[in-house]
Amino acid sequence: RVQLVESGGGSVQAGGSLRLYCVVYGYGISWYWMGWFRQAPGKEREGVAALDTNGSTTYADSVKGRFTISKDMGKNILYLQMNSLKPEDTAMYYCAADPNRKTSIQVLGAGSYNYWGQGTQVTVSS
Repeated sequence: RVQLVESGGGSVQAGGSLRLYCVVYGYGISWYWMGWFRQAPGKEREGVAALDTNGSTTYADSVKGRFTISKDMGKNILYLQMNSLKPEDTAMYYCAADPNRKTSIQVLGAGSYNYWGQGTQVTVSS
């Protein structure tokens, strides 16, 4: 059974940093496409960053240069390092996984991922 468990969220001031963690159970993280998504109240879930099975990364324009997605295959953990946080980054952040190859259009699409964690809240104050 595939299970994703996020942690690391919290409250920070603008300009601060947080590191999100996604522990993966039930499969080897190296075999799956992985992504971080976020959803603010009243808004649709949006893709933030993705990591394919070859280690290539994709970022939403809104987070490029500030966020970094990475993984530790030995520990089976996906990370999202978030720097220079802004109030508009406030949202529930979700980890997602899927075994199927994705196009450049699909890679940050929430509908392209079958497995999801429960989310971790990030709040950035001005």
